[in-house]
Amino acid sequence: MTTEILEDARRRMRGAVDALDRDLAGYRTNRASPALIENIIVNYEGLEMPISQLAQITVGDARMLVVQPWDRTAVQAIERALQASDLGMNPNVDGHIIRLILPPLTEERRRDLVRQMGHRVEEAKMAARNVRRDAQESLRNMEREGEESQDVVRRALDTLQAHTDAAVGDIEASSKRKEGEVMEV
Repeated sequence: MTTEILEDARRRMRGAVDALDRDLAGYRTNRASPALIENIIVNYEGLEMPISQLAQITVGDARMLVVQPWDRTAVQAIERALQASDLGMNPNVDGHIIRLILPPLTEERRRDLVRQMGHRVEEAKMAARNVRRDAQESLRNMEREGEESQDVVRRALDTLQAHTDAAVGDIEASSKRKEGEVMEV
């Protein structure tokens, strides 16, 4: 029973790390990446969908993204969503293709991005710690109810702490890597 709790906690912590990695991919560096815009929500025909479900997003060159909607009638809706986003890019519409040119990042904007990423990193760490807390409660309840011995629960708590330390380490490594990309000139 303790192994199931530990495995579930490890899986959920890994999910927090993966969610952070996906979130950090959306932060801008000096290189164009489809991850910058693929999750921007577009109101298209009364439905709200991410751009990635309405169009193909490719990298035109190091500083340009090309958005090619599958339905030509979606061009204006996608353009409005891109203008409303806080990316600081103006979409250029050329027929049924939208081009986004990334302006160079200023030092001030880089610091703002790092600060925003720091908040997201702290949220991911809290998520991992909340998973640890829930698992600790489950393990301690098992001990109180006599389902597991004190020694087994202590070993499980030590393993749980090791899982938590590994998850927090992965979160910090992802944060440092992305911070380096953002601050790179």
